[in-house]
Order: sequence, then structure tokens, then C-alpha cells
Amino acid sequence: MTERVFAYIDGFNLYFGLKSQNLRHLYWLNVPGAIRRLLERREQLEVTKYFTSRVSGPPGKVQRQNDYIDALASLPNVRLYFGSYQTHPRTCASCGAVWEQHSEKQTDVNIAVELLVDAHRDAFDTAVLVTADADLVPAVVALKQLFPTKRIVMMFPPGRGSVRLEQEAHGKRRLRPWVLQANQLPDTVIGLDGFPRSRPPEWR
Repeated sequence: MTERVFAYIDGFNLYFGLKSQNLRHLYWLNVPGAIRRLLERREQLEVTKYFTSRVSGPPGKVQRQNDYIDALASLPNVRLYFGSYQTHPRTCASCGAVWEQHSEKQTDVNIAVELLVDAHRDAFDTAVLVTADADLVPAVVALKQLFPTKRIVMMFPPGRGSVRLEQEAHGKRRLRPWVLQANQLPDTVIGLDGFPRSRPPEWR
């Protein structure tokens, strides 16, 4: 029998995994395509939920992220969820230097809520979770306790992993570079507004 699969993507965790491995040329990623490549024959991806926050600067980074989000949103059955992106001033205790530290908020909470709500609705048989953020361990444990017939499979980004998540999940698969290379978006994608979005030159 076919197993219904929902995928939950921690966008920043995936991005920083790629960045840590110097895989900038893979940023223009067709996320649902990469997920499908790692599914088993009986599994069918029905919905991809992508969680991120819009960065506040610099302008070039904002534009690149907006273009990618718009391109991703044009794919069938992709849903976007946004947290907040906050800037905090930090001061060096030794030299007094001041700089801005950026942090993303709410993504792990948003993923946990959607995961448990979808399980309650009986929307999926298997949940694929793309992240290495161990803050999601309680949500995985709760899913297993409340919905013992549901399965959860981890797909770790390149260069990232979590022993705790791996221990609690029913399975593990890794998004290796060759899978991501084979699932890039076209260089130009028509957005939902009818205007083109192009792969940034910096991502080639």
C-alpha cells in the first residue's frame, strides 16, 4: 500500500549545512525533488512544508533569499511558514567592540506544531524531517507516543546530524551532495505572480 508522506524542512538548518560544506552551487535546490529521490517505492510525497524566516539584510542577501523563496513557492504542493529574524547588539567584554548578532526564532516551534496537528488530522503515514536541530526531539517523542502508527524519518543536511534525533526517529537518510545536484531548480523559474525568478550568479 502507498504511504502518504509529508516533509517538514528547516530552511536555515539546511542552508547552513550546505554553507558549512562549501556547497553554494546547490543553494537553488528543488527541495521536493530531493526528498522524492530518497523515498522508498511505496512512499509518496504529498506535501512539502518549508519553514524559514526572512532575513533583514544586507540587500543582496535579502534579494537572493526572496528570489529563492518565490521560486520554491511556485512548485506544486509546497507550503511556506515564516518565523522571525531578529538582530541583537553584542559587545566584546575584552575589547569593547560592538557588533550585530542575528538569530532566527520560531522555526522549531512552527515545525513541531505543524507536525503534531497533521498527525492529529491523519494527514500522513510518514513524516520526513529535514533538520539536525535537537530542539525538535520532544516533538518527535510526542508524535511517537500519541500516534504510534505514524513513522518519522530524518533526512540530515550535508555536514549535519543529531544523535538524539537519530535515536528517536524510525529511520535516517542523508541528503548527500549528488542528490542535491541532481535536483536543482531551472535557472529561471516563473513565480506565482507571473514574473521570472533567476538563480543568483553567486550561486552558480
